[in-house]
Amino acid sequence: MVDFNSFKLSKCIQDALVDIGHVKPTPIQEKSIPALLEGRDLLGIAQTGTGKTAAFSLPMIEKFISNEVKLMPNHCRAIILAPTRELVTQINESILSFSKKGNVRSTVIMGGVSSAPQVIALNEGVDIVVATPGRFIDLMEQGFIKLSQVETFVLDEADMMLDMGFYEGVIDIASKLPNLHQTVLFSATMPKEIETLANQILNKPVKVEVAAQSSTVDKIEQSVYFTLAENKNYLLLSLLEDKTKSRIIIFCKAKYAVSEVVELLARSDVSVGEIHSNLTQGQRNKAIEDFTSGAIRVLVATDIASRGIDINDVDLVINYNMPEDATYYVHRIGRTARAGREGVALSLCSEKDLPFLRNVQKLIGKNISQVLDHPFHHDYPLSKPKAKKRYKGRRRR
Repeated sequence: MVDFNSFKLSKCIQDALVDIGHVKPTPIQEKSIPALLEGRDLLGIAQTGTGKTAAFSLPMIEKFISNEVKLMPNHCRAIILAPTRELVTQINESILSFSKKGNVRSTVIMGGVSSAPQVIALNEGVDIVVATPGRFIDLMEQGFIKLSQVETFVLDEADMMLDMGFYEGVIDIASKLPNLHQTVLFSATMPKEIETLANQILNKPVKVEVAAQSSTVDKIEQSVYFTLAENKNYLLLSLLEDKTKSRIIIFCKAKYAVSEVVELLARSDVSVGEIHSNLTQGQRNKAIEDFTSGAIRVLVATDIASRGIDINDVDLVINYNMPEDATYYVHRIGRTARAGREGVALSLCSEKDLPFLRNVQKLIGKNISQVLDHPFHHDYPLSKPKAKKRYKGRRRR
């Protein structure tokens, strides 16, 4: 059995891992950490919840503890870019827990909050910068972040970052790094754009993959409820009557839908919070804190949270709408069944959702089981009706 001791990490790291209950590495950690400790570049294909943060952060923390460097002002030794503020915050929290017994400093750089404290932290020099790409590029262009001492460059959830339009920004950052540095790229999917990016910024990388691309976790019980659009709210409220589900995330594909669902649940005395891009970072953090602590039972979110929330013990994920981009279905339901646990994912499907449901089933390579015995069921043809062949009469001679 492989355990963290087999990586021969510093005692302070091993003690920190014991303190937080990390004993056996996940498959992505088992495959990635040895290569990264050797200084290799790495291309990792893995979904959220597989332990990627420890996979890329433990080797850099080990390197920084065993080889201290005096940093010049506004310099750092590692850059970790992630697409959302929530994910950046959670990556930094993990790094703090892994490095709490070693002399390694990290800081968060992200939009939605004042940049002044971030600039002050950078002025002193910091080992690890965990950042969203937009704010990082902004501060870099203003001269508050300098790259000449960077040893490690990490892109987490790279496919989502490119979807957000940061391809050129990532290339620009990579072009300014020292010739000798390590690059790590993690992505949940492998579209052509990621392949192109990997070829540009990685040097003879080790490739690790722990699950088939776009697969869903086996321990998630998935089902779909067909209903008329006007009955979705009634169906949702009936599902929430199951009090055994104490921590629930509901995903909507638009901000206005989040507000409508939150208002519906609040009127029905369901404790609820929300996350979407119109909220300040403070409001989003408060919603996550309340949800994590159990102060609220339900969190309603847009896809901004589908890869940015890492909360244990989420009992149930409900797709109020099917996502237009099928890959987001995988990320949404991946909020449950974290770290080997079991979970449940339900999808509410009206006529408008049917083409998106078909795309999801094509992507994951299986049909999602239908629940028929509920009071708001409505029959829909799940497969596209075949076009009727036009009869061509036999030509008379």
